[in-house]
Amino acid sequence: MISDSLGAMIVFNDWLYRALVFLVISCPCALVISIPLGYFGGIGAASKNGILFKGSNFLDSIANIQNVVMDKTGTMTEGVFKVQDVVISDQLNKDEILKMVNALEGQSTHPVATAIHDHVGEIDPSIVLEKVEEISGHGLRAEINGKELHVGNFKLMDKFGIKYDIDPNSIVYTLIAIAYDKKFAGYLTIADTIKEDAQLTVDRLKAMGVKTTMLSGDKTNVVQFVADKLGIVNAFGDLLPEDKVNKVNEIKATNQTVAFVGDGVNDAPVVALSTVGIAMGGLGSDATIETADVVIQDDRPSKIPMAINIGKQTRKIVWQNIVLAFAVKAVVLILGAGGLATMWEAVFADVGVALLAILNAVRIQKMKF
Repeated sequence: MISDSLGAMIVFNDWLYRALVFLVISCPCALVISIPLGYFGGIGAASKNGILFKGSNFLDSIANIQNVVMDKTGTMTEGVFKVQDVVISDQLNKDEILKMVNALEGQSTHPVATAIHDHVGEIDPSIVLEKVEEISGHGLRAEINGKELHVGNFKLMDKFGIKYDIDPNSIVYTLIAIAYDKKFAGYLTIADTIKEDAQLTVDRLKAMGVKTTMLSGDKTNVVQFVADKLGIVNAFGDLLPEDKVNKVNEIKATNQTVAFVGDGVNDAPVVALSTVGIAMGGLGSDATIETADVVIQDDRPSKIPMAINIGKQTRKIVWQNIVLAFAVKAVVLILGAGGLATMWEAVFADVGVALLAILNAVRIQKMKF
């Protein structure tokens, strides 16, 4: 009887030990820690490089991006305009017209307004503006001395039926049309410069197999000129904010993912619509930054492929941690079932794997993108 009881006790202790080994191995700590730490590491690596992700889910989304659609002004170009030529009708006082234009553009935060202000100088306080109105995608209008002043693109002239005697497409610069007292008064030519890393951005996106498209409210020939320099095949100009939305919807209709990159307040709707919205945080408007999922803090377009690469590396590390945790636990569980795994192996399968997952997640902080 004593030997039978002793044998039963030994068998019980053996199976109790195996059960405890199983309990330690099956603890999900390694998985619970490894997955969020992988995303935290990705967000940290992005922040270290001047890219703000507003959530870990956007790291997954950006890793699957197939199309990058970008605005031109302020995104691929400096957004720092300079007035090149001033052409005003001989029948009008050139200085007076420029002062009125400067006063009206003072109501806008667009980079073009800054260029005009830098060219003309301080706003004349004697100029009184009335009924100031900003017409989205067109320009500005107001009343001065009881007469209407229109300043914007040539679509603004067409909208108000103002006739002009030049072909806007013949000039490869950004044109600012001016109309006073419902008559065409002249125009300004303004030039922008392409950002130093814009070409690098396009080349890296192409190397990653990501399609690029440029959209802009600027003239088609200006947009095409910039696109040709950068090697962007798909480029569209003369677009209103709703036109940009339609272009992105066309791409999404083909079941492809789209990241839109912009900075202006007019870009906010299309940023919100895209799979991943990216805002330029330096010169970008508050509305676009608020709407975006990712913010590039220093306005460098080369951070776009970098953000995609960080998303891909983060996903890779997360899956490495998942596979490592499951593989080690599965092997030790099998050994434990056969009585071959001790508590030390069980502790390694739990705490040891968790430590390896942490070290793997930290590794992304040391990577160069």
